[in-house]
Amino acid sequence: MTSLRVSLFAVPLLLAVIAIGAHAQQAVTFPSGDSTAQGVLYLPHGAGPHPALIVIHEWWGLNDWIKQEAAGYAQQGYVALAIDLYRGKVATTPDLAHELSRGLPQDQGVRDLTAALGYLENRKDVNHHRIGAVGWCMGGGYALQLAIAAPQLKAVAINYGSLATDKAALAKVNAAVLGNFGGQDRGIPPEAVHAFESAMQSLGKPVDAKIYPQAGHAFENPNNAAGYRPEDAADALARIDRFFAQTLKK
Repeated sequence: MTSLRVSLFAVPLLLAVIAIGAHAQQAVTFPSGDSTAQGVLYLPHGAGPHPALIVIHEWWGLNDWIKQEAAGYAQQGYVALAIDLYRGKVATTPDLAHELSRGLPQDQGVRDLTAALGYLENRKDVNHHRIGAVGWCMGGGYALQLAIAAPQLKAVAINYGSLATDKAALAKVNAAVLGNFGGQDRGIPPEAVHAFESAMQSLGKPVDAKIYPQAGHAFENPNNAAGYRPEDAADALARIDRFFAQTLKK
């Protein structure tokens, strides 16, 4: 785990934003079909054009941890857009998280994400050939769905998100794909990861999936008191950092 991420876990979000520079954070809205999508934009230093990332939250919604991750990517030189798929709602209990995630139609989620991609592509400070996405849990599944819907996406990091295996859908993916999964995750078990890898490989698609044998679901989230695994989380986040440096910065 980078030192920035360590510091972000230890201080309030406001201090983290100040640490990466004035005017680094701003709420943004953009059209999504006949409605309006929203998110929080984090800007790196310099005029750019910079590579960019769409940062996709878990089933909890756009909470402080996801904002901290987005702020960390801005510190690394990315224009980071933390999408708010729930449009202002954040869950603090599993029951509410379940309700919000079930209440989000997948087509609306994918539409908001493709709208977010279009928003970034139209920014002068973004290199529109170097845009990726990263997501956790529900957001990991949506990151893959975005790669299917938007073949111009360059790279995708999936953290214990649901996986497609339909080859007709995966054939649309042009992004390099990295995945981090827990060996004890009952929702996305190792056999699902292997099936996804096999389908991607059979199509000649670049994929790098790692399974952490002792980890369960949401092992990267420091707020997951029962399942957070600091060493595995640090390794997974370092893998993501290297992956995006190789795919979006070169």
